Amino acid sequence: MTFDNGFQTIDANGTQAGKKLPHAVQTRDGKFVDSTGAFLVGELERLDQTLHMPLAAVTYPRDIDLRGDATIADEATSYTLSTFASAGGLGAGNGIGNGKAWIGKASDQIGGMGVDIAKLANPLELWGMELKYTIPELESAARLGRPVDQQKYEGLQLKHQMDIDEQVYIGDTSKTACYGLVNSTLVTPVALPAGASGSTTWAKKTPDEILADVNNMLVTNWNNSALAVMPDRLLLPPSQFGFIATAKVSNAGNVSILKYILENNILSTSGQGKLVIFPVKWLLGAGSGGTVGTAGTVDRAVVYLKEYQRLRFPMTLLQRTPIQYDSIYHKTTYYCRLGRTEIVYPETVGYYDGL
Repeated sequence: MTFDNGFQTIDANGTQAGKKLPHAVQTRDGKFVDSTGAFLVGELERLDQTLHMPLAAVTYPRDIDLRGDATIADEATSYTLSTFASAGGLGAGNGIGNGKAWIGKASDQIGGMGVDIAKLANPLELWGMELKYTIPELESAARLGRPVDQQKYEGLQLKHQMDIDEQVYIGDTSKTACYGLVNSTLVTPVALPAGASGSTTWAKKTPDEILADVNNMLVTNWNNSALAVMPDRLLLPPSQFGFIATAKVSNAGNVSILKYILENNILSTSGQGKLVIFPVKWLLGAGSGGTVGTAGTVDRAVVYLKEYQRLRFPMTLLQRTPIQYDSIYHKTTYYCRLGRTEIVYPETVGYYDGL
C-alpha cells in the first residue's frame, strides 16, 4: 500500500504509480518550476551555462544619426527651417537667367533680403521599465551561479533597443501622427514602373531594368532637392536584397546584380560618392496598401542622404533609479526619453513601392 492510502492500477510494465499531485509542477521545459533556472540535470548530462538570448537584431545605429542634445528634462525637440526671398535688381524679374541683384551708379533704392524662420516640434516621451527580484531569487541564483538580476537586465536592454529600432523606422500607431524613416507622411511614395514582363517586382525584371529603377530613384530625389544633394543610401526589404546579392547579371558572368548596381549607379559614376545598399526588415510590406512585416504585400525601397543636418533621431541615454528595498523585493526603474525621427529635409528622402 502506498503513502496515499490506496493502491493504484499496475500498468503493463508492472509499475504501480502513486497518487498524482493535484496541481501541475512542470514548466515549459517540462522539468521544474523556478525563475532562477534550477533544472534537473542528469549525472551524464553536460549543461551549457551560456545565456542564449532570443533571436533579435536592430539596425537603427547603422541607418540614422542620433541627436544627443536632448535631456531627460525636455518634453519636446524642435528645429527651424529658414526661407529666404529677394527681388531682382533694375526690374530684371526673377526668372531663370535673370533676377540678379544688379544696381546702377545712381541707384537710390537697393533691394534687401527677406527671411522667414519656421519652427517644427515633436514630442520627446518617457520610456521606462522596472526590474525587480526577491531576496530568495537572488540567493537561489547565487547558489546556482546564474545571476538572475543580470539576465533580467539583459532582457531589458534588448527590449530597449528593439523599441528604439521600431520607433526609428515606423514610429508608433498608438501615438498621434507618429511616423518613422520608412513611412513618414512628409514623403510622397512613388510606384515603380513595370518592366518588360509587365510586373514591377524585381524578381521579374532584368538586371538592366533593376539598375534603371535604382538610377531613377537617385535622379528623382536629386531633382527634388533642386540638384543640391544626391542620395547615398538605398534601403531594401530583405528578400529583394537577397535576390540582387545572389542573382547573376548573366549566365555567362560571375557578377551579381548587387555588384553591378554598386559599380554602375549614377552616384558612383559621377564621382560624387559611393552608393551603399542595406537590407531592412521594416520595409517588408511597408508600401502603400501593404502591411508592415507581412510577406506578399507591397514592399518599399527608401533612398536618402545620411547626414545629421538632414535626418536624425532624438533620444536620451538610459538611466536608472537607486535600488529600492520593498519587503523581500529589490526594485529599480530604467528610463529614458525617445523622440520621433526628424526628417528635416523631406525632399532628400524617397519612397518607391512595388519592387
